[in-house]
Amino acid sequence: MRPLPALALAGALLLTGCADLGYYWQSASGHIGIMRAAKPVPEWLADPAVSAPLKAKLELTQRIRRFASAELGLPDNASYKSYADLHRPAAVWNVVAAPPYSLTLKSWCFPVAGCVGYRGYYSEDAAKAEAEAQKKQDLEVAVYPVPAYSTLGWMNWAGGDPLLSTFIGYPEGELARIVFHELAHQVLYVAGDTVFNESYATAVERIGGAMWLQREAGEQARREYAQFDGQRQDFRALALNTRRALTQVYESPEAKAKDWAKVEVMKQAAMTDFRERYAKLKEGWSGPRRNAYDAWVARANNAAFGAQGAYDDLVPSFEKLFEHEGHDWPRFYTEVRRIAALPTTEERRSALQAATGIMQTHSSPEQKNGDHGA
Repeated sequence: MRPLPALALAGALLLTGCADLGYYWQSASGHIGIMRAAKPVPEWLADPAVSAPLKAKLELTQRIRRFASAELGLPDNASYKSYADLHRPAAVWNVVAAPPYSLTLKSWCFPVAGCVGYRGYYSEDAAKAEAEAQKKQDLEVAVYPVPAYSTLGWMNWAGGDPLLSTFIGYPEGELARIVFHELAHQVLYVAGDTVFNESYATAVERIGGAMWLQREAGEQARREYAQFDGQRQDFRALALNTRRALTQVYESPEAKAKDWAKVEVMKQAAMTDFRERYAKLKEGWSGPRRNAYDAWVARANNAAFGAQGAYDDLVPSFEKLFEHEGHDWPRFYTEVRRIAALPTTEERRSALQAATGIMQTHSSPEQKNGDHGA
């Protein structure tokens, strides 16, 4: 799985007066540091010290940026028209946590942004420290690097979200997808519904990425993308099956009877099956990104599966909705906004199901807003 693009919501955190001042200070100062490092793309292109490969990638991003607005109906604003070299491997590191026998992510609640199933840090050491604190609460924890995030358009007045060194080196198809994903968050955002937000943005990136490759990319870029995307779809199918298997375990009669010893045995059997099936799946893969999922599989747990589900579980529904709306982007966004405006998670899921006919998997339960971490 490629690093999950996340909604760190740093712009919103600049507005908050919550009591956890240390956390909010690192969020605000971290985002300000990124903004200060950013310069308009033309300045980078005019700098003789900038390498030719970087200039080529920056020129490519501007073509992708124009395509996003002209062909996908995504906002034409200041975002992704500047670039920042962060001199680190990730923009932020996200911490996710889940109970030993549930895929329900712990949620952290913030003003404006609502409740989300992760907590982001601009320092990897700080993220690891938070992870250790969550482990002491008997939660399973995952820490993952985030190459990009969206401030939902709130920071466009200050230059917008910049392109970052953390993802500028991605292959063409992946680079297009990440820009489309983050811009999609600027179209709409539902406070407190991570699965809806991320699945919607992932659908936009997949549909838009396929359009970019078909219309704008060269044959080599299409071949490179097709090889890795085939592996990605294989892995996502395996992970979905595992999330369903784990959900069955956690909703089993043994779990309801709180026979945790038996539940643990069933859980470990599901995890062993996952890793064995992954090893067999990987035997048929080739190419430079054949090992892209190894680290994820090695540390997979409830938190990791829960976070992945947020990006995947409703994607087929949104893809079907785009088809239902005649492959018309304005109509699609109008319908998504209509559904997003419904007051509850249950109503949004029901409306999405009614519009598409796709039953929800419920493989990644919603965050419980009563479990606050902030």
